[in-house]
Order: sequence, then C-alpha cells, then structure tokens
Amino acid sequence: MNSICLVEDEEKVSSFIKKGLNEHDYEVDVASSAEAAMELVAAKDYNLVILDVMLPGMSGVEFCRILRKGQPQLPVLMLSALGTIDDKVNGLQSGSDDYLVKPFHFNELLARIEALLRRKKLADGDGHIITFGGLKLNTWDKTAERDGKQIILTAKEYSLMELFIKNPNKLLSREFIMERVWGINFDTGTNMVDVYVNYLRNKIQKGFDKKLIHTVIGMGYILKD
Repeated sequence: MNSICLVEDEEKVSSFIKKGLNEHDYEVDVASSAEAAMELVAAKDYNLVILDVMLPGMSGVEFCRILRKGQPQLPVLMLSALGTIDDKVNGLQSGSDDYLVKPFHFNELLARIEALLRRKKLADGDGHIITFGGLKLNTWDKTAERDGKQIILTAKEYSLMELFIKNPNKLLSREFIMERVWGINFDTGTNMVDVYVNYLRNKIQKGFDKKLIHTVIGMGYILKD
C-alpha cells in the first residue's frame, strides 16, 4: 500500500482528499502545518507528499525547498488556489514535481498521483523490492523470502511483514499495528496483534539462528537485525 503525507490546513479539504484516497487503497497521514509534516516525514518513509501552498507558519513553498535538500527523490504534488503562471513556476522551481490548482476534480488529483508514483517506480528500478536482515519483500507480486527461501504468507501476515520491513529499527505499538494492518482502533481486550506476530515469527524465523522480530515488554514490537 502506498503511503501519502497530506499537508493541508483546511479540515474539509483534507478530509475530502483522505477519504477519497483511502477508498483507492492509499494510506494517508494528515499534517495541518509544514512543521507537523516535517515530523511525519522524518519518522516514516512516504511514497508521495501532497502539499498545500498556503499554510500557517512556514509556507508550502518554503517547506518544499527544505524537503528537497533531505529527500530529493520523494515526489511532491503541490496544491494551491493561486493559479497564475508565476505561481505555478514558483511552486515548480521550489522543487515540486507537479502543481494542481484548486478547486480540482478528485479524479484529476488521483490521475496525477498515479502518474507521479509510476514515474518514481520507473526511476527506482527495483524500488518494489524491500530488504532487511536477509528478508526480501516484493511489493508488486506480494511475495516474501529469507536468505533465498520462499515464505508463504496470508494476506494479513504479508501486511504485517510489510509494516515491519518498512519501519525497521522502530518500536511499533500494538495500537499502531492494529490501525495500520486492520484499519481499526486497538481493542485492549483482544490479543489479535500478538497472535499474528507469532504467526509471522514462526514463518520468518523458524530454522534460522537470528531472530528479527523482538518484543519490547509493555510497549510493542521492533524489527531489528
């Protein structure tokens, strides 16, 4: 699942975009300011940033310039009610990959997102292959292996493994895992997360000396080599 950081301070607009993208299987995190977006981008690997120009505090143009210095390959789609040629040029020169003028049709937004992600995938070459500690995940055909040995995973086990491998060396709480993998709020009365982590452990660690998924008691799980 592609993850998107949406930087938009108008709640109605961000809710509309997030709902539409969720329905098309995109994972969306919303930040209402450039400063909040900086924290999100620093903590997680996103496939795309959708960035409003007019933000409280730091503008989208300023944020884009900063983002380009740290993550030059991360696609940025800029949104703005400012639609003159000079506005568009300014946005593109700040480092954005595309510029969409408000108001827009959702289908056009979706088409531009898909085009940027295709372009990134072609540029990355084998960017659909994610590796960590002998694990290899192919996000195109949803297959997994460790040290060349194929691992057969169910759909939920695959989603759980993808979450771990995209967030290596990060402590993931049960609440976070439940929300990302199952899309629901964490119920303290269920042990579903623990059960599926054990399923995954048995498949990726059985027969190997090195353990990769570690428990942090009372806090959650971490994938580390």
